[in-house]
Amino acid sequence: MSQTEIHEYEARLEWEGNLGSGTAEYAAYSRRFRVSIAGKPDLIGSADPHFRGDEDKHNPEELLVAALSSCHMLSYLALCARRRISVLEYDDAARGLMRTTADGGGRFESVTLSPRVRIADSSRAAEAMALHEEAHRLCFIASSCNFPVSVSAELR
Repeated sequence: MSQTEIHEYEARLEWEGNLGSGTAEYAAYSRRFRVSIAGKPDLIGSADPHFRGDEDKHNPEELLVAALSSCHMLSYLALCARRRISVLEYDDAARGLMRTTADGGGRFESVTLSPRVRIADSSRAAEAMALHEEAHRLCFIASSCNFPVSVSAELR
């Protein structure tokens, strides 16, 4: 018998971009924002530079790709640990594709995760590779997306 649980997450977002006249004009305000989560360092973000944001700040689109990448990694590492597969290295070059429309809208079309993993016991390579599929299924973030999230893993 399985038991379901509800987990709640809270974040406070504050726009810090009023340069004096608020949003009186599209080009007259900063897109800078601060995300605060109790007990953790603040995250300073902005819009993508294509949308008048700051190049040196994290933007929501990058954070979405990073959330997918980190969720997959954490699911994968947990699965490997439970099966006693020792992961020695893990990195991912995740890439998201977003398309904008003429009316100012847009949406992500896809995200591809490309994890590269090194394990201690090469005789378990096939098992380690297969765990990516289960990790993808278990990833809460990927399961919540309405666009394809694919995994193209490599074992070193």
